[in-house]
Amino acid sequence: MKIVIPGSLTDLNTYTNAERTNRFKGAKIKKQNTYKAAAAFMPVRTQKPKLPIKLHIDWFCMNRRKDMDNVAFAKKFILDGMQESGYLKNDGWNEITGWIENFYVDKDNPRIEIEIEEEAS
Repeated sequence: MKIVIPGSLTDLNTYTNAERTNRFKGAKIKKQNTYKAAAAFMPVRTQKPKLPIKLHIDWFCMNRRKDMDNVAFAKKFILDGMQESGYLKNDGWNEITGWIENFYVDKDNPRIEIEIEEEAS
């Protein structure tokens, strides 16, 4: 199953600066990003995966200005969004075994593609 989140999510540097400025600003960013990720999982929330799962995340960035580790910080919002949508009950060790990430540039269509790999039977 593949889920696509259009655009991008907040990177680590932006989130950290917001937290340092005002803790409520940081909380607002977390809530907005978690909601955006949850919205992408809403159509599949009733299709419960066979646990545990592994995530394959492809980050299609607008450019290479942000370091990959700053971009990948947003997986926190993705995991929380999976829970918020009801797709997963929890995002702990029993539910997620890990993830593989790849980074690309697509200035015309930035997005995040998440492929869910279910446990083999």
